[in-house]
Amino acid sequence: MFRYYFTLGLRSLRRNRALTALMVLTLAVGVAASVSTVTILHAMSGDPLPHKSDRMFVPMIDVVPLKSYVPGAKPSFGQSQLAYTDAKNFMASKVGVRRTVMYGVAGPVEPARTDIGAFQAQGLAPTRDFFAMFEVPFLYGQPWSEADDASGADVIVLSRSLAEKLLGTVNPVGRRVTVLGQPYLVSGVLDHWDPVPRIHRIIGSKGAFGTEDEFFIPFASAIRHETRHDGGMACSGVERGPGFQGTLASDCTWLQFWFEMESAGQRGELQAYLDSYAAEQRKLGRMPRHAPNALYNVKEWMVFLNVVDNDNKLAAWLAFGFLLLCLINTIGLLLAKFSVRASEVGIRRALGATRRDIFRQFLIETGVIGLAGGVLGLLLAYAALAVVRSQSKELGTVAHMDIPMLLLTFAVSVLAALLAGLLPTWRACQVTPAIQLKSQ
Repeated sequence: MFRYYFTLGLRSLRRNRALTALMVLTLAVGVAASVSTVTILHAMSGDPLPHKSDRMFVPMIDVVPLKSYVPGAKPSFGQSQLAYTDAKNFMASKVGVRRTVMYGVAGPVEPARTDIGAFQAQGLAPTRDFFAMFEVPFLYGQPWSEADDASGADVIVLSRSLAEKLLGTVNPVGRRVTVLGQPYLVSGVLDHWDPVPRIHRIIGSKGAFGTEDEFFIPFASAIRHETRHDGGMACSGVERGPGFQGTLASDCTWLQFWFEMESAGQRGELQAYLDSYAAEQRKLGRMPRHAPNALYNVKEWMVFLNVVDNDNKLAAWLAFGFLLLCLINTIGLLLAKFSVRASEVGIRRALGATRRDIFRQFLIETGVIGLAGGVLGLLLAYAALAVVRSQSKELGTVAHMDIPMLLLTFAVSVLAALLAGLLPTWRACQVTPAIQLKSQ
């Protein structure tokens, strides 16, 4: 019977075509608005490393002077990064499976090719563990070695786009490129890697939804060359000597740090290390606030830094509110569509059809309208996302529909149509056969 009712539903689309088209369009517009908004929200709040995000941690300690401290206050931006002293000590601790410290760098790239001139590029200065920790894929070569980390060797990993721009599509491993005014030996080239959100770069000039990093150099090499950082620095109330060395010796916070543990259960072990480290530093006269030390896994870190802000959440609620208005309009249209079929219902009831049969038939017809609205809504959602991508580079990284969101489009459309069809279908079942037969 379902197949028969489904066929009737397809045929009913041709009845009163203007009314049917209006219903399909109303549903499609509501579904497109809600699904495109939720698609962006879904991508923004996604977890790029779901299988290990609960065992990757950002440490947070407070090295800001005691002045103007309010006990129990929410951690400030200055606590979300580390001073060079603490980052160096954490790297030497050997705690966890992997550790990495990093900061953003930017500067000129000088191509050997004569057909293009020098240009600016943005990159990152991490340690070797960064690539394994964030599961960065390689097209050619590999990360630099631990010895390169230790010595601060002038080696570099290029993004695929930068490698092709500088050296074409050939394997460039072993060749030299001039970046930041220094010749670097290419040790590897990344394959396409554009995690959303970019959890390793939420703090920085590019942010959680910026474009990919174009090159990577060893942290120790960047420090040795006194490469200026490209990102935020907090020095509130901190004494800072002149030049780059003054920054290294100060308690200015400007470095990002990640620990990777073997399991999420080792969080307590890492917390104990962090508390012990802070206690030792207080004996040396640092960390006068005695503020609690904190650890954030990937999801907690995204919440702390407000990756998905209230404006995005409000936009999603407004989109679903618009969908609700579309449903109310659809209910009115369905009432009009089904009311003209009262005689048909009366005849079917007189021939033995039960109210349950009528209810099932009309509800399946409503579902068919929902499917049609889903197809059109999907096309409209794709168009809306394309407009978003063309208007904003930042949102362009999240304005993409994946398979779960595609399935959600049809599910929302059919469910919305079924909900809208409950009242009109129930009203259609209340038709009295005798009255309809007499009127005929």
